[in-house]
Amino acid sequence: MATATSRTETNGHRPGVPRDFIWRLSLEQYHRMIYQEILTWADPVELLEGWLVEKMPKKPAHRRVTRKLRQSLESLLAAAWFVDCQEPVTLLDSEPEPDISVVRGADEDYRERHPQASDIGMLAEVADTTVPRDQRMKKRIYARSSVPIYWIVNIPARRVEVYEDPAGPTRNPTYRRRTDYAMGAQVPVILDGKKVGAISVSRLFA
Repeated sequence: MATATSRTETNGHRPGVPRDFIWRLSLEQYHRMIYQEILTWADPVELLEGWLVEKMPKKPAHRRVTRKLRQSLESLLAAAWFVDCQEPVTLLDSEPEPDISVVRGADEDYRERHPQASDIGMLAEVADTTVPRDQRMKKRIYARSSVPIYWIVNIPARRVEVYEDPAGPTRNPTYRRRTDYAMGAQVPVILDGKKVGAISVSRLFA
């Protein structure tokens, strides 16, 4: 009688995953692919730590929560800031497209380049199927680039995770402080070390 076996080899290697070294892209190479239209706006990818990573399809709940978060932030911001939605930011080794970016200045200031870490007040990812990626890879990328504040609006858990005090480009970059806000709580919006207002978690998930 045949015995069912796993497709994972005895040494733990997964079939289909190359054993050889894989070429990783620099930001310059990634931009060249875009400018030469090797990659287009229709390609659902973003550059994360040198890898072309597929962006997950958006569900209706993701769209609604993202819209509510953007509207809430825009109602709080002074003219010194603006909100971008699912647009690129250029970081040390990555060019992610966070769901929400709060960026210094005005949109017209970025005609020739994307915002960089020094231009960013906070970033937010609205997470449903992407919770593990946002809690690990995206958090690591943003901490490495010293993005001051990172939110994960966690749809399955119905909470907002706020990460502060990035470690910067260390061996294991992370945020030193995490605060979770559940339904009924108010999440403070901090820009340049000053509270500019607060957003209701319940309103985001209503």
